Amino acid sequence: MRNWDPRLTLRHYHQVRRNGRFNAAPPVVLAGGFMLLSLIGALLLWLPFSVNAPISLLTALFSAVSAVTITGLSTVDISVTYTPVGQAILITLVQIGGLGFVTFSIVAALALGKRISLQHQALAQEAFNQTSVATVRQTAFAIIKITLVLELIGIVWFTLYWWQESSLLSALGHGIFHTLAAFNNAGISLTATHLSNYVSDPVVILGTTALIILGGIGFPVLNDIRQKKSWKALSPYSKIVLIGTAIMNLIGFVMIWLFEYDNPFTLGPLDIGGQALGAWLQNVTTRTAGFNSVDIASLEDSTTLLMMLYMFIGGGSLSLASGIKIGTFIVLMAAAYSYIFQRPQVVLLKRAISADTVQKSLALLLITATLIFSATLIMTMIEDAPFISILFEVVSAVSTTGLSRDLTSTLSWPSQFLVILLMFVGRLGPLTLIYSLSTQHRGRVRYPETSFQIG
Repeated sequence: MRNWDPRLTLRHYHQVRRNGRFNAAPPVVLAGGFMLLSLIGALLLWLPFSVNAPISLLTALFSAVSAVTITGLSTVDISVTYTPVGQAILITLVQIGGLGFVTFSIVAALALGKRISLQHQALAQEAFNQTSVATVRQTAFAIIKITLVLELIGIVWFTLYWWQESSLLSALGHGIFHTLAAFNNAGISLTATHLSNYVSDPVVILGTTALIILGGIGFPVLNDIRQKKSWKALSPYSKIVLIGTAIMNLIGFVMIWLFEYDNPFTLGPLDIGGQALGAWLQNVTTRTAGFNSVDIASLEDSTTLLMMLYMFIGGGSLSLASGIKIGTFIVLMAAAYSYIFQRPQVVLLKRAISADTVQKSLALLLITATLIFSATLIMTMIEDAPFISILFEVVSAVSTTGLSRDLTSTLSWPSQFLVILLMFVGRLGPLTLIYSLSTQHRGRVRYPETSFQIG
């Protein structure tokens, strides 16, 4: 290990004072930005005007990190604990955390006619997962446009519907909060029962799931659809994500319905229409959205296991969903298929997938699985709770889903800190991993190959 050189540190300090710039890797800047946003949000939520009764700073921090990482887990009932001001702060944190502060900074700089520095370009490329600087500007504006249009449609949809049962102001506030939470895949709800009261309501359920799918499918895909407007013209990546999303939603919908149709604590008491809507929501929401219309703790173990798999996979790249991403999962399946049938290349839609992409996918899978295992092991030593509930909580936090088997509110303070860390790492971890893999230096030394037994 290299020895620490105080002269080098002093030189960096003088450069920062002279230039006003601090050179750091893009993931470090992004992580620092989200951390700062979480701390500011926690302080605001902790102040008297945000709560109906005093809360601990840890509770405020948990809520802030959950909102910034668009997770949705909460140790308190948001509708009871937080005032309208506090709820407005929460949903603002969700919106900023969902779109990312990089998008806002890039668009703001462009709007003021300022040129983006090379450091900001690298940061934006990392946040948008783009390889070309030229596409960063286009992607930034596309994200804002797509988001505003879809969220506006959602707000109008829910406001007009809830206006029938409440005042316009109340319906508008509820519509804004629910739309932003659904599109950002946050899963934060103004009611303790989430969508249980609307389990058989097609307007609420279909509107919510539409926003979840659009927010979780990925902005590159949405932008590709907006520009191409034709299936044949879409990029192979867009086609893969759309096909994979459709297949996963169909399989998940059917399996959850089959597993739960006779469960007296979930879908059993509902009619056929209610069961279909309930199964559809619980299938879609596992793509890291976090809403529920039935009691999650009462689900069959088979349903719980399936939901954990779906949470682990998540949504599309550069989306408001997390997980290892559906593209990663499909690449891994294609790689396994190619190896089993001894194909020379990993191929998807007549396009070869590079070895680097396969290696990154394997690395992401292994690191995420190791993180889940380690966190589950630690929490089993801290909490006196069923193993499946602990595992479900960990997977939900790492994938920033926000679903819980009634465990979050009973967690001890060490476990709360652990979940906060998992939510933070789950949101930023894959980004850091991709950066470290994409910037690795290739050594000049080559070693002889050897055979190694596996399997």
